[in-house]
Amino acid sequence: MRYAIVVDLDRCTGCDTCITACKYENSLPLGVRNTRVNVVGPTGTFPDIEQYWLPIACQQCENPGCIEACPTGASYRDEETGVVLINEEACIGCRACMQGCPYGVRTLNPDSGTVTKCSLCFQYHDEPNWKPVCVADCCTGARFFGDLDDPESDAAKAIAAAGDNVHYLPDPSNLKPSTAYILSPKIAAWQNDPVEVARDL
Repeated sequence: MRYAIVVDLDRCTGCDTCITACKYENSLPLGVRNTRVNVVGPTGTFPDIEQYWLPIACQQCENPGCIEACPTGASYRDEETGVVLINEEACIGCRACMQGCPYGVRTLNPDSGTVTKCSLCFQYHDEPNWKPVCVADCCTGARFFGDLDDPESDAAKAIAAAGDNVHYLPDPSNLKPSTAYILSPKIAAWQNDPVEVARDL
């Protein structure tokens, strides 16, 4: 199983509903968030200007650098679902996992002294219609969730329908991120390293 979120950037408007829903669901304090939405661009030369919004959270990598870096085993992969998680009871707040993640999606929670990140709302994984709140609350229907190995899942169907318009964040360390982004040329050209181009609003 490879549970992940697929984000259709053709639909994303940068409204930050995903950030708000996540913070509320997880009772995150000020300054702490498990997802962020950056704006990539503007790029190009006037009048041919392009820009798109890029939501970034845990990429649910197949070879997570965070798990390898964690000295206590607090960062681990759930055996049943394959979801990358954090055991807060085992976390000592050393931030080694944050150094092991090249996507900057882990944050130290000052209230708990432990590291936090997107868990795909794993607290609901036993429910028949398990879906992260960011997916359920997305105003534009830009988010899809499911097992990428199940061709009938919403996420797998979205990837199949997008064809050549499916993109992933840069992966120089062969971590194999599972989070996929859909962006068609009619909206903007995918930047080879969008995180470097992006502005954090």
